[in-house]
Amino acid sequence: MASRDLERGGGAKNSGNGYYPSSGSYHVDTSEKQWTSWLVPMFVVANVAMFVLVMYVNDCPKNNLGFGGDCVVRFLGRLSFQPLKENPLFGPSSSTLEKLGALEWTKVVHGHQGWRLITCIWLHAGVIHLLANMLSLVFIGIRLEQQFGFVRVGMIYLLSGLGGSILSSLFIQQNISVGASGALFGLLGAMLSELLTNWTIYTNKAAALITLVLIIAINLALGILPHVDNFAHIGGFLAGFLLGFVLLLRPQFAWMERHQLPPDARVKSKHKAYQYVFWLVAVVLLIAGFTLGLVMLFKGENGNDHCSWCHYLSCVPTSNWKCGN
Repeated sequence: MASRDLERGGGAKNSGNGYYPSSGSYHVDTSEKQWTSWLVPMFVVANVAMFVLVMYVNDCPKNNLGFGGDCVVRFLGRLSFQPLKENPLFGPSSSTLEKLGALEWTKVVHGHQGWRLITCIWLHAGVIHLLANMLSLVFIGIRLEQQFGFVRVGMIYLLSGLGGSILSSLFIQQNISVGASGALFGLLGAMLSELLTNWTIYTNKAAALITLVLIIAINLALGILPHVDNFAHIGGFLAGFLLGFVLLLRPQFAWMERHQLPPDARVKSKHKAYQYVFWLVAVVLLIAGFTLGLVMLFKGENGNDHCSWCHYLSCVPTSNWKCGN
C-alpha cells in the first residue's frame, strides 16, 4: 500500500475450527438456547458492500494519474483497482479511503471527526485485506454468535473495534488506518476470557487454553511487520478480553443440571465467586481505559511521548525494512 496507508491485518484466517474448542471439550446443557447466526453474516455482507462502494467512488480509470502504472483488471470499469505499485492489495487509493472515513489522527482530533473511529472499521485496503478479515470473521464470529447471541457478540465486535481505533490513534498519527481487525482481535480476546471465566465447565482446559494463546500470539507477532496496524490489534484484543468477562458468563454446569440432582445436592449459586470478581474488575478497567484513551486522544496527546518503546509493538525495524510512524 502507499506509504501513508496502514492496513489492519486479518487475524488467524487459516485456523479454521481451531479458533474455538469443539463442543466436546466442555459441558453444554441441552436446554441452553442455541442461537441462529445472522448478525455475523450481515457484517460480512456490509463489509463487502462497503468495499464495492469504495471502489465505485475510487473510479481508477478516471482518477488515476498514471504515475504508478495502469489500473488493474480494467474490464471492471470504474471498479478496477489502483496500480499494484500504489496498492499491492488490489484496492483503492489512499485518498479515496481517507475521503470515505479512514482513521486519520489529524482529522479526528483537529477536524472534530470522531466518527472516523467507527467508520474505519468498515473500510478495507484491498481485496486481499477484505478476504482475510471476512474469513476470520466467519470462522470466529458465527460460532460465538450461536453460543451467546447477536446482542453480546455485536457489542463485543463494535466496542473492540472502537478500542482498537482509539489505541491506534494514540500511537500512529502520521498514517491513515483501515480494517476490521481490531474488532476481530476483540472476538479472539473475548474467547480467551470466556474460557477463563467459565473454567469450571470445560474438560480439556489446558488444550483449549494453549490453542487460543498460540493463535493470539502468532497473530500479534505478525503485527510487527511494516504497514500493519498492530496497535489496532492490541487495543481491540484488550477491549474484547475485558468484555468477555462482562458479557460471556455461563452458569456453573452443576447449576444448569440441578434438575437431575437430589434436592439436598443442588447448587444454590448460579456463578462462582471468581466470576463476579472478574466481572467487577473488567467493568472498572473498561470504563477507565475508554475514558483515559478518549481524553488523551481529544487532548491531542501522542502515546509515544508516554511510552518510548511502544512503537516496537507495531513494527520492528530490520535490515529488510524500516519503520516510520
